[in-house]
Amino acid sequence: MIPIRASEITPEHIYLSRRKFMVGLGAAALLAACGRLAETPELPVEELDSPTMPDATTLPEGTAAPEPLSTPRPTPTVKPDVKTAFDAVTGYVNYYEFSLDKEAAAVLADESLQVSPWTVTVGGLVNKPRVFDIEELLKFEQEERVYRMRCVEGWSMVIPWLGFPLSRLLKEVEPLSNAKYVRFQTLADPDQMPGLAEMTFPWPYIEGLRLDEAMHDLTLIATGLYGWSLRPSNGAPLRLVVPWKYGFKSLKSIVRIDLVEEQPTTFWMASGAGEYGFWANVNPEVPHRRWSQATERRIGETRRIPTLLFNGYAEEVADLYPDLTNRDWFF
Repeated sequence: MIPIRASEITPEHIYLSRRKFMVGLGAAALLAACGRLAETPELPVEELDSPTMPDATTLPEGTAAPEPLSTPRPTPTVKPDVKTAFDAVTGYVNYYEFSLDKEAAAVLADESLQVSPWTVTVGGLVNKPRVFDIEELLKFEQEERVYRMRCVEGWSMVIPWLGFPLSRLLKEVEPLSNAKYVRFQTLADPDQMPGLAEMTFPWPYIEGLRLDEAMHDLTLIATGLYGWSLRPSNGAPLRLVVPWKYGFKSLKSIVRIDLVEEQPTTFWMASGAGEYGFWANVNPEVPHRRWSQATERRIGETRRIPTLLFNGYAEEVADLYPDLTNRDWFF
């Protein structure tokens, strides 16, 4: 893995106050959110004398801390990096179920999405199908993982997630020998998600991984970030994080996981098969069909930096893809 130099990373800042956003959508925002590469706006950050972690008195009302980690374990393979500002991570998201505008989506999700009670159904080609209550899953041993996140739109972040390896959950249900892929499904509730009624996408949001990708140690089920429970805008109460793939693979607010034999058709494959395939592995030398992927901009910075093969995780994951000259691995 190629580590990030501290000079290239957005400095960590405390989240001091809730940002106010405009909910209206203009034509330019719609084009950018639908995939056209555009320069993302600069997000102001609060300048402090000494950056600190957020505490219970400074987090937004209703944001709960996760259970204390009795035996927290560091990431086994990924060196922790300086993080993107907390307010940028929580206030700038793609969540089309609420809005195509990133800032409006964050506000709408945090205001309307109810994350308790919550269950996740895990089934398909398994010996022990189960319905897990969220409280059961939060009892799994939690780890902190500092991962890069690279959006296909050309921006990136560095995020300190809390969570557990997806393999831990899949082992609970005992996959059958003919299970080859894992299919994920998110919540699609029009009563809570105004974007569902306004956008002609193939809801619900579906994603998929090959089983060996899903069982890889870097593949995480995230339950929190920055030491706190996930906010709805970041995919509460559970989201997938696959750091070597473009961010749209890391779907939010999971309600169902199925092990299947055939490769699933994902949300973006169904929306634009000519531009989005199944794999979505980060490769600076393989462009999107309408823009380059050679560089990226860290949120909070203005300059662009080179994008790394597999988002910098090639040492860990390249052996999953035996022929890296095959461009089909990347889109």
